Amino acid sequence: MSETIDMKLEDQIRDTMRFKHLSFKTEESYVGWYRRYVLWHGKKHPAEMGAVEVEAFLTHLAVERKLAASSQNQALNALVFLYREVLKVELEGVDAQRAKHTKRLPTVLTRTPPPACLALRAA
Repeated sequence: MSETIDMKLEDQIRDTMRFKHLSFKTEESYVGWYRRYVLWHGKKHPAEMGAVEVEAFLTHLAVERKLAASSQNQALNALVFLYREVLKVELEGVDAQRAKHTKRLPTVLTRTPPPACLALRAA
């Protein structure tokens, strides 16, 4: 990413996550969401922003980027962690447009068994 992103804040995020014994993959993911959030808002420091900007970013992810609901939830969790645990600010009133959850049933739960199962029953 760009050198103009506040690397000190990124280090604070990493230090806080390590202090709380969160996994390295979670750390990488949350730092990635922090970077995307700051870049999307024109490299504004998160301390200068709040719930309105978080809501706008999450809505952008759902509407324009068509991100999956689980990814949008991960972005929300990363930003809540940033504000609550690192900046010590509570985000209130975040009411972003949410991505749609897909409703698919696994093929295991279908009423008719697949042909391979029928062949095994006949044997």
